[in-house]
Formats: sequence, structure tokens, C-alpha cells
Amino acid sequence: MALLEVVRLPRSIVRRLRVEAEKLGMGLEEYLVELVTRDLDPLERAREYVEVARELLEQAREELRRGDVRQAAEKAWGATALAVKAYAAWREGKRLTSHGELWKYTLVLREELGKWVISAWNAGNSMHTCFYEGWCSREHVEDAIEEIERLVKTIEEKVKGTGR
Repeated sequence: MALLEVVRLPRSIVRRLRVEAEKLGMGLEEYLVELVTRDLDPLERAREYVEVARELLEQAREELRRGDVRQAAEKAWGATALAVKAYAAWREGKRLTSHGELWKYTLVLREELGKWVISAWNAGNSMHTCFYEGWCSREHVEDAIEEIERLVKTIEEKVKGTGR
């Protein structure tokens, strides 16, 4: 099963997508997920977010295998953000649209899932910085992926489980 599907778009469209994603503080993948899921009901949106978060973690691992630490970091960040968004959509039908909203919502996760969530969030957030600044190492990304994976798996169990 292919991890990625390749879609060819004109460069001008890709540039526009990147500009719009950056305005919102999102990676390209996260922005595209937002566009595609905006009309779904919250539970279906939560499921899509979790699925893409898992795929992004796999892509992060693949980027590391190829030696692209920055792209791996960005994929790890995207998985983190989508996991938090999935929980908000699943729990209360809420759509989080900014970094500020994500930060605030991690406190809900902390309260309901435990303090460890903040460590996972911080690991993911540091990956966002790594993508832009390029300071982190392969080991930083590997460690972050471990923490982020726990967050994604925990939220996936909630979202794919029964009820709220």
C-alpha cells in the first residue's frame, strides 16, 4: 500500500497553497486537510484528522530514512496539530483554526488525558520550530516522533471508540 499519492499541480497553485498555509501557521498537508474536511460533520472530520496524523508520522519516518530532518520535523508537527484538532472535533464538535486555539486546547487534553500530553505537545511544537530554523538533529526528531505517536494513538482510540 502506497504511503503517498502524488498529485501534480501547477507551481503557481502550489505557491499559493504554501502562502495561504503559512499565513495560518500550517504546513501544506495540514492546510490541505483543512480545505478538504471543512464541510464534514465533526466526527468524520476527527476521523480524517487522525488518519492523516498517522500517515504524517509514517512520512516523518520516511523523511528521516532519506536524511531530510527538516521535512521529518514538519510532518511530525502536522501530526501533532491534527491530533489536537481531532480531539476537539470529536469531544465537542469544535474546529480549531489557530496556533493559539491549539495551545489553549492542549489544557483540555491535559486535564482529560494527563500531564504527559503537554510533553507530547511540546515535542511536536519544537518540530515546527525545527522546520523553520533547522536546528534539530535526527535524534531530536526520532524522540519527538515517539512522544507524538503516543498522543496520536491515544486520541485515535477515543475517536474510533464508541461515543464521546
